[in-house]
Amino acid sequence: MKLSPVFKTIMLFGVLTALFVSLGYILNGISGAVFFLGFSLISSFFGYWFSDRLALMMSGARPLIEEEVPEFFRDVKALAEKMGLPMPRLYTTDDLQANAFATGRNPSNSVVCVTQGLLRLLSAEEVQAVVAHELAHIKNRDVLIATIAAVIAGAVSSLAQIGIFFGGRDENRNPVAEILMVIFAPIAALLIQLAISRSREFVADSVAAQYLGSGKVLANALTKISETSRQYPSPNVNPALSSLYISNPFRNGGILTLLSTHPPVEERIKRLIG
Repeated sequence: MKLSPVFKTIMLFGVLTALFVSLGYILNGISGAVFFLGFSLISSFFGYWFSDRLALMMSGARPLIEEEVPEFFRDVKALAEKMGLPMPRLYTTDDLQANAFATGRNPSNSVVCVTQGLLRLLSAEEVQAVVAHELAHIKNRDVLIATIAAVIAGAVSSLAQIGIFFGGRDENRNPVAEILMVIFAPIAALLIQLAISRSREFVADSVAAQYLGSGKVLANALTKISETSRQYPSPNVNPALSSLYISNPFRNGGILTLLSTHPPVEERIKRLIG
């Protein structure tokens, strides 16, 4: 049974909030649990209403001007209409690495951001395929889920690191449990984020291929994007936002691949052209 985006969002809130509350309780009992619950609700609120602004600000994006790239605007508008979506707001970053991401809480408040490297290094057809992938995320309404996951997972990690130093001095505190929680809470939050990010990439690839009529062009685009990550390995990207991009902006090798926010490019290409 396919879960609705609303239900998936509620599940995400529930799991990560439970993680917050558990961390707070172990660090400082009931008062810590209440404090962390409040912090979780505030993070979720801001993540929902301001996810697009946060992502654009953290990535250093600026609005694209239609007069600068009229063909790109025309292609995006045509593709959005074909996919039954309103025209998203278009932004760009100055990164030389070819990449793109989408954000926004719903299709009516959506944003597609492309790097200058994407516009310069890929063909118009390949850029269109990348945009189709991002519009698929918007159509599936999983952009909000990914953004909130990134915001809350980052908050869990930060609070886990500093919380132990602000715990109470209750003689019943268990320092071993605290240390274990500080270590494993961020890992648990990361694994939740990875599970969401990896599964949604395959779905978005598939939906984009359906509207494009073939997965070949998107496969070619992913190949080029992967190559530019070798040429420009240090993009101006906040690590907390890496899961939003069509391809991981940071190259991971060896065992780190298991902790990547994206499935291997080779596997995605294989599914697209297989």
